[in-house]
Amino acid sequence: MNIFESLTIALEGLAANKVRAALTMLGVIIGVGAVIAMLGIAQGAEQQTMQRIQQMGTNVLMVQSGQSRSGAVRMGFGSSQTLTMDDVTAIGQKCPSVLKVAPEARSNLQVKYGNQNTQTTVLGVTPDYQDVRNYSVQEGKFIADTDVKSLKKVAVIGQTTATTLFGTVSPVGKTIRLRGISFQIIGLLAVKGAMGFNDQDDTIFIPITTAMRRVSQSKYVRMISVQAKSMDLMDQAVTEVSALMRKRHHLADDGSADDFIVRNQADIIQMASENSQVFTMLLAGIACVSLLVGGIGIMNIMLVSVTERTREIGIRMALGARRRDILYQFLIESLVLSLIGGLLGIFFGLVAAWIMGAATGWSIAVAPLSILLSFVFAAAVGIFFGIYPARRASLLDPIDALRYE
Repeated sequence: MNIFESLTIALEGLAANKVRAALTMLGVIIGVGAVIAMLGIAQGAEQQTMQRIQQMGTNVLMVQSGQSRSGAVRMGFGSSQTLTMDDVTAIGQKCPSVLKVAPEARSNLQVKYGNQNTQTTVLGVTPDYQDVRNYSVQEGKFIADTDVKSLKKVAVIGQTTATTLFGTVSPVGKTIRLRGISFQIIGLLAVKGAMGFNDQDDTIFIPITTAMRRVSQSKYVRMISVQAKSMDLMDQAVTEVSALMRKRHHLADDGSADDFIVRNQADIIQMASENSQVFTMLLAGIACVSLLVGGIGIMNIMLVSVTERTREIGIRMALGARRRDILYQFLIESLVLSLIGGLLGIFFGLVAAWIMGAATGWSIAVAPLSILLSFVFAAAVGIFFGIYPARRASLLDPIDALRYE
């Protein structure tokens, strides 16, 4: 027997038992479909996370103040007040690997317009903040150097805050109030999207000098965003900024702890990638269980087929079929079952991924490699779970097989 004859016999056997073949393939279809859909969700989530991180800016380091204490309890990073505008100036002037520096003063305040009000994040920033953190203006203009130098009471508003306060009406030119102080809106930001639970569009930007002197009455900044000249200089920029900050904050070289923290965007990307890989492996592992269950179903039905066709096996052996011919025949039948189930599973997996993406708004990314791996895995399942029934069929004694009723 050649492979084409074996394929023909296998397809004839499936056609003769359509319902049984369909139920057998169902496990493989569900398994492969689940693998495709789950990997699509995981890979889409990873891509979306990377895009959100990239939206934070290119080649960006984030310098935050250190942790404060409340008794024996350490608060989170950024809770202490150690960063000043002089630190910002020093980083820009004395760190050769740094391109731009953008300080940030943050407050959570109630903003009012007429009879509308909402709680939002108010950021005091400089003009460089727009470039460093990849913000773009949809209407109007961003904060300028003259606004910072003259402590102007102007604001640039995010899309979410604008919709809450003004609905569909353009906010540019309108006047809002923060802590009783009137601010004129000079710009509307383009949509930036959410980062985790943080809506980056629910925000208001004002000049940092105005924020520090008129709104928060503080001489400290919450965070300093530092843009390196290139990705290759990120590590060097971290070293330069850390050394300068320790020197400026009079931290001795005896191993005393920093009163600040420098977060590297590359480290954040790596951590997010590692978390996504764990998530992907978890989902793929869960989906593969379904595929293994489908493989067990194939082995079960092939054992039944061997029992039903014992007399047929005996006749073939009597007519000259070798044991390996019988082995290959049942192995090919098992492989055909798993491959057809795999192809159908790929189709239904792609459909399921598309439906879930459309229904939930999630980003779905089905990579060709995941489709190929799912198909190969389905074939491997068919071979692995078909070996035992095929070997059992090939080891039957021809005389006993011919006597079987």
